[in-house]
Amino acid sequence: MCTGKCSKCIGIALFPLAVCAIVSNILLYFPNGQVLQLSEITDLVWFFHGILGAGILVILPAFMMLGAGGAGCCANRCGMLLSVILSVMGFAGGAYCVVISLLGLIGGPLCDTGDGEYLYPFRNDTLEDNYLFNQTTWSICKQPENIILWNIVLFSILLVIGVIEAILCFIQVINGLTGFICGTCMRRRKTNISGM
Repeated sequence: MCTGKCSKCIGIALFPLAVCAIVSNILLYFPNGQVLQLSEITDLVWFFHGILGAGILVILPAFMMLGAGGAGCCANRCGMLLSVILSVMGFAGGAYCVVISLLGLIGGPLCDTGDGEYLYPFRNDTLEDNYLFNQTTWSICKQPENIILWNIVLFSILLVIGVIEAILCFIQVINGLTGFICGTCMRRRKTNISGM
C-alpha cells in the first residue's frame, strides 16, 4: 500500500471517531438527559476534551490526510509534510482527551449527596478505595439520577476514542514522513527491452 492510500484510510477512520467524541462530550453536559445549572456540571467537562481535543483538533488533520491521499498516488510531498504537522496536532488532541478523561474517571462526578449541596464525594479517594472498583459507594450520589454511570460510560468512551485517535495520528506521522522522504507511492517501473 502506498503512503497516499494509507493516509486516506486513516483520514476516513478519524472522522467518525471525532464526531463520536464531540457527541460524547456534549452529552456530559446533560447527565441522564437532564438540564442542570452550570455550577452543577462536573468541572472537567468544561475542558472541552471531546469537542476541542478529540474533535476539532482531529478533524483538521483528517481533512489534510484525505487531501494528501488524493487519488492514491498523488506524489504530493508538500501535502504529506503538512499532514505530518497536522497529525502531530491531532496526536496532541487525542492525548489531551485521554488525560482529561482519565482525570474525570478517577475524580468522579459532581453530585448532590442528599442535602441539596453539589460536591465531589470521590475526589479524595485513594486508588484502592476508588468508586470505580466499589459500586456500593455509588448510592452516595442522589441527584442527578445515574450520574456516576453516566460519567463512567461517557468518560470511558472519550478515553478509548482519544487513545485510538492518538495511535492513528502517530501512524500518520510515520506514514507522512515516509511519503515526504521517499515519495507517496512506489510504482513499478516497466522497462521496455527491445531488440534483445
